Amino acid sequence: MSAAGEHGTVAPQGAEGLKYRRVLLKISGEALAGDQRFGISPPVVDRITEEIKHVHDMGVALGLVIGGGNIVRGTTASAEGMDRVNADYMGMLATIINALALQDILERKGIETRVLTAIRMEQLAEPYIRRRAMQHLKKGRVVIFAGGTGNPYFSTDTAAVLRGIEMEADVIIKATKVDGIYSADPKKDPTAEFIPEITYLDALSRELGVMDAAALSLCKDNDIPILVLNLDAPRAVAKAINGEQIGTLVHSSAPLLATDSDDPSTPS
Repeated sequence: MSAAGEHGTVAPQGAEGLKYRRVLLKISGEALAGDQRFGISPPVVDRITEEIKHVHDMGVALGLVIGGGNIVRGTTASAEGMDRVNADYMGMLATIINALALQDILERKGIETRVLTAIRMEQLAEPYIRRRAMQHLKKGRVVIFAGGTGNPYFSTDTAAVLRGIEMEADVIIKATKVDGIYSADPKKDPTAEFIPEITYLDALSRELGVMDAAALSLCKDNDIPILVLNLDAPRAVAKAINGEQIGTLVHSSAPLLATDSDDPSTPS
């Protein structure tokens, strides 16, 4: 037996208690490569899709955006001498390859999915149309948004925020390889401090690398929170959706945690 959520999505009973009912999940392309650092690692994709299936089974209306850095990263190719526009379009095509890989394994697990791409290629995926995406979500399908924004000079972070706003998501979850946001790169600086909560403005001014400035500004203007968490942590996404304190929350309000300094973004 099922119940309709506030967005009109049919969800299993018990989903009403979730903190977030409609979620845009952003996954980096590098996450799909695992230790091999390039391409797609089937065992890694299997683990990621198990997490996605678990979240879907909770009754969450779920949209996905996948990066393409495991195949081609536009900014990197451009820095190495390639024309920036061509490099960015190659990166967009890489996101479509990743989206099709995720779709294949999700559907093997019994999860109905749709890939919607900003670059038209009807033989492989549906063109992105917002009303069509909303209808798929209403029917309980996982929607994978591919092809970035369809325009060069925009990152997949910006694409994720844009699609999250368009699908009226309650939160954008950025799944990374670290536990959240730190004051510096924890892999390079052992003194880096974990930041459990921060405002959009602080994240922008401190240039912490949460997302690029365009993506953060979009979130700020539309007051949509961002959760940054570690995709490798067991059930991290599900725990966040249930309301457990995990990862770093980026939002409009001042952090609730007391601090020892005048900078409200520095935890005590």
